[in-house]
Amino acid sequence: MILAIVQARVSSSRLPEKVLRPLMGRAMILYELERLSRSRSIDQIVLATSEDERDDPLAETVRDAGFAVFRGSLGDVLGRYEACAKAFGAAHVVRITGDCPLIDPAIVDAVIDRHLSEGNDYTSNTLGEATYPDGLDTEVMRFAALERAHREARLPSEREHVTQYIVKHPELFKHGGLRYAGESLGHLRWTVDEPEDFRFVESVYERLYPERKDFAMRDILGLLEKQPDLTHLNEGFTRNEGMKKSLEEDKLWKGEVSSCRKSEKEV
Repeated sequence: MILAIVQARVSSSRLPEKVLRPLMGRAMILYELERLSRSRSIDQIVLATSEDERDDPLAETVRDAGFAVFRGSLGDVLGRYEACAKAFGAAHVVRITGDCPLIDPAIVDAVIDRHLSEGNDYTSNTLGEATYPDGLDTEVMRFAALERAHREARLPSEREHVTQYIVKHPELFKHGGLRYAGESLGHLRWTVDEPEDFRFVESVYERLYPERKDFAMRDILGLLEKQPDLTHLNEGFTRNEGMKKSLEEDKLWKGEVSSCRKSEKEV
């Protein structure tokens, strides 16, 4: 069974409650789930949020829309994923973050197809150089790989950013990647982490969604070709800023562990 797990919470530091922010009259997260539901390869979609009471409105909104919800650890996102995948009996897990309301199900399917045809443990369209727009990120992994990562990962970044342990250990896991066939689009920012990002996404939806609810990446690219000024709405932000913060936390964690071990030797 191929399970798509969409991770989301309302306590975002840069744009709190972004997943519930109204987009054309509905919570932003519902558009993302709607788009994923058009995948031909995914058997089940579940929103994985935390047990924190602040995420109660998110869980309720998603359940009311007819989608499954799983609740787990707030800080240990890797643990949340493993528990969710186990609860739903997944053989393969598709990881999508809840800040990607422009996710393209055709690209998701292409990554899944590559993953299955090559017999990979882990496959993504971000491995190495990201050639798709930021916000179309798709990762697929075997449950066995996720389970091993959960068992062995120790660093804060590995617990927060679910696939980091798998990505960092190609000697343990068979990797595969999907690159965009044309000139790289990795410089385009279609994710939602900042208010400016939301304005960009809102502008895209207002122009495309009314006439074609299943608009795809090519439709967005066509829109940007006609209205290039839209790309200026959220330019200037760096991709994967959250990861950089987590890597700094790793340094602090390693320092604390080293100090503890030194103290133990001195006792």
